[in-house]
Amino acid sequence: MPELVFFSGTMDCGKSTLALQIEHNRSTRGLQGMIYTRNDRAGEGKLSSRLGLVTDSVEAGEGFDFYAHIVAHLSAGGRADYVIADEAQFLAPEQIDQLARIVDDLELDVFAFGITTDFRTKLFPGSQRLVELADRIEVLQVEALCWCGARATHNARTVGGQMVVEGAQVVVGDVNQPETVVGYEVLCRRHHRRRLTAAAARAAALSPDVLPVDPANGPSGRD
Repeated sequence: MPELVFFSGTMDCGKSTLALQIEHNRSTRGLQGMIYTRNDRAGEGKLSSRLGLVTDSVEAGEGFDFYAHIVAHLSAGGRADYVIADEAQFLAPEQIDQLARIVDDLELDVFAFGITTDFRTKLFPGSQRLVELADRIEVLQVEALCWCGARATHNARTVGGQMVVEGAQVVVGDVNQPETVVGYEVLCRRHHRRRLTAAAARAAALSPDVLPVDPANGPSGRD
């Protein structure tokens, strides 16, 4: 039976890489898929991975109707054996409903990939609707790691290397960005709660209060 499958995880855990792998595996078996994405790091109409892989896609912007697009494609003589929707957290709930309708009415598998929660640990509306409707939810097994080495479970937004917890829910960015721009970092829950990013941890480690005494300039012996 066709399914709506939601592949979820933090940033930097390989969601887009898996989407591209699914596309590769199925296309090499003669199947043809429809690939959609929104706000990909490589630009409009692209599905890309941090490993450097990229393929063309349909940009599913605000107001885009997945069901109508697939029906029009099929009615024009096109072929679609499955659907891939990356960056699904950015989709509106009604667009997730359209993906579910593709599964139910057109009997196509739909593979959706997205982040579950935002930088404030709040569910994205698109991800929430996927949790509500998906036939299956798969948490990616390639674990992203916090700077401390623990499993990363939360996405942090940073400005100048400092974590922020206020602002618009959707601000496009990526991990490993220069500290002077808006970026993102994956953290374990403990360090997300403490707002302790890698940059903040380095600053704390270099604080004069915790530096060891230089033997060449040690205490003079005077009180």
